[in-house]
Amino acid sequence: MTEQNRADIVLKGIGVSPGINIGRAYLMDGGTLETPAYCYLDSSYVPFEIKRFENAVKESKEQLQRVKDKLSKDGRGKEHIRIVDAHLMMLEDKMLIDDTIKTIKKERVNAEWAIRIVMREVREFFDSIDDEYIRERGTDIDHICDRVLKNLMGKRHVSVSEIKEEVIIIAHDLSPTDTAQMVRGKVLGFLTDIGGRTSHTAIVARSLEIPAVVGLESITQKVNASGLVIINPSKKVIKDYQKKKEQYADYGKILHHYRKLPAEMLDGRRIRIMGNIEMVEEIPSIIDHGAEGIGLYRTEFLYLNRKDLPTEDEHFNVYKNVVEKVSPNPTIIRTLDIGGDKFLSQMELAPEMNPAMGLRAIRFCIKEPEIFKTQLKGILRASVFGNIKIMFPMISGVEELRKAKAIMEEAKEELRKDGVAFNPKIFIGAMIEVPSAAIIADMLAKEVDFFSIGTNDLLQYSLAIDRVNEHVAYLYEPLHPAALRIIKNIVDAAHNAGIAVGVCGEMAGEPEYALILLGLGLDQLSMNALSILKVKKIIRSIKYAEAQKIAETALTFATAQEVEKFIRDEMAKRFSDEYV
Repeated sequence: MTEQNRADIVLKGIGVSPGINIGRAYLMDGGTLETPAYCYLDSSYVPFEIKRFENAVKESKEQLQRVKDKLSKDGRGKEHIRIVDAHLMMLEDKMLIDDTIKTIKKERVNAEWAIRIVMREVREFFDSIDDEYIRERGTDIDHICDRVLKNLMGKRHVSVSEIKEEVIIIAHDLSPTDTAQMVRGKVLGFLTDIGGRTSHTAIVARSLEIPAVVGLESITQKVNASGLVIINPSKKVIKDYQKKKEQYADYGKILHHYRKLPAEMLDGRRIRIMGNIEMVEEIPSIIDHGAEGIGLYRTEFLYLNRKDLPTEDEHFNVYKNVVEKVSPNPTIIRTLDIGGDKFLSQMELAPEMNPAMGLRAIRFCIKEPEIFKTQLKGILRASVFGNIKIMFPMISGVEELRKAKAIMEEAKEELRKDGVAFNPKIFIGAMIEVPSAAIIADMLAKEVDFFSIGTNDLLQYSLAIDRVNEHVAYLYEPLHPAALRIIKNIVDAAHNAGIAVGVCGEMAGEPEYALILLGLGLDQLSMNALSILKVKKIIRSIKYAEAQKIAETALTFATAQEVEKFIRDEMAKRFSDEYV
C-alpha cells in the first residue's frame, strides 16, 4: 500500500491503562468462536456428547494447571495465581457443568451448543447487575466457556507467554489468565474489541502498567496481516506519535518527582491521596506512585467463583497481608458489596427482578449476620497489625447503619470471649452512594468516624440513569450541577460533625475534576495508581482559596456542559501544554 492511498483509521475505546507505544500488531484471534449446532440428536449420541464435554473440561483444567505452575515457577505474584485458581474453581461449578450435561440430555444437542445455551443464561443474569465491578465478573464465565469450546472443537490455544518479540496485542478479548502471563517489555500494549474498566484484565494491565484500550468493538476486523495500528499510519502519523511518546515519557519523569512529596496545597492544606485496589498485586504500584494508603479495598473477590464461603482465618490472612504492606498508612476495607443470589452457590435465595436495588451490600450482610460477622472478625483480628478502617457500603439510613454497627459489636464481643486481640477503637465509615444517605448526611455523620463518597453509584441513582445502557449513558455526567451540589452538601455535613470525607469513585481519579473536588473541601481522594501523580501535581499547584473560588463558580452553571467548558478552560490556562 502506498503512502498516498493509505488512510489513517482512528478508533475510540475505553482507556483502562494509560501510556503511548508504537509497535507491530500481533493479532491473537479474529473474534468469537463459530459454534456448531446439532439439534434433535439420536438418543444414542447423548452419552458420547457428554463424554466429549467431560473430556474438554478435564483438558481445560490441565491447561490452567500448567499455566498456574508456570506462573509459580516464574515467581509471579500470588494474585496472578489466584486469578487462575478462580478459573479452575469455575470448572467445578455445578451450574456450569451440571446444567450443560442436563441440556445435552434434555435438548438432545451437541456439547458445543449446550455450553452456549447455559452460557447465555448465566450471562443474562450478570448483565442484569447494575454494579459494574460485579457485572464484569461475568466475563470470566465467557473465558472459561471459550476455553472448553476450543478444546471441544480441537482449536489451539495461543498463549501470551509464547510471544518472544515486542508487540501490541490485538484480540477480541483477553482472559485474565492471558493478561496474568504478560511480560512487561515484550507486550507493549493491548487492544480488544470488548471489555470494561473494572474487568480483571484491565486491573492486571494497570498493575503491570501496560497501556491498554478495550471496548474498541471491531479492532480485530480492522487489523489485518500487515499489523499496522492506528490503523495504517502514515510516516507523518508515526513521527507525530513518536514525539507524543517522548513527551509522555518526559511528562512521566516530571510526575515521578512528585512521588514522595506530600499532596499539599500551596497554602499548606493537606489532602490524603490513596489508592483503590482489588488485588494485593496492585499494592506495589499504588505505593510506587505515591499513595498514602488504600482508600478502597474491594473484598468481593473472596466470595466469587467458589463453592464455599471464605472462613474467618481466610479473611484474616488476606487482610493481614494487605495491611502489613501498607502500614503505617491506613487501609480502608469495604465490607461485602454484592448480593447472595448466584454468587454464593450454596445459598438458597430467591431470584430478584432488580438485583442492583435489591438484597445486596449492607442489606445482605444484615440479613445474613453470621456471614457478615465472619468477615468483620477477620478484619478486626487483622487490625492489630496496622491501621485498618472498616467501611460499610450502600448505607441508606441511620437505622441500617446502627444495625451494622450492632453486628460489629457482636463480632467484637465474640473475639473478646475467645481472648483474641483486636483494635477496639477501629474507625467505622459509611459509603455515601445512595440519594437518601446524601440527604440525611448530617444525621449519618453523627454515627461514624468518616465518610467516603462512592460517586459511581451516587451519580447513577441520583440522575436515574444506567451507565451501561447505550441509549442513556450520555446522561451520566459527573459535572452535572445536581451532582456537584450533592457532593458539597455531604462534605459540609461531614465537616460540621467534625469527621473527614473523601471520594473513592472514578471521579476522584479524573485530573480535570480535581480542582472542583478540592474546592468543595474533600479531605481525601482515592483512585487507581496511574492517576495519583497527575492529581498530586494539581494539588501542589494551587491554594485552597483559589480552588474554593473555582468550585463556587462551577456551582453557578446550569448544565454539565457549561461546567465542563469552564473547568477545561481553567485547566488549559493553569497547565497549558505541560498537562497531558
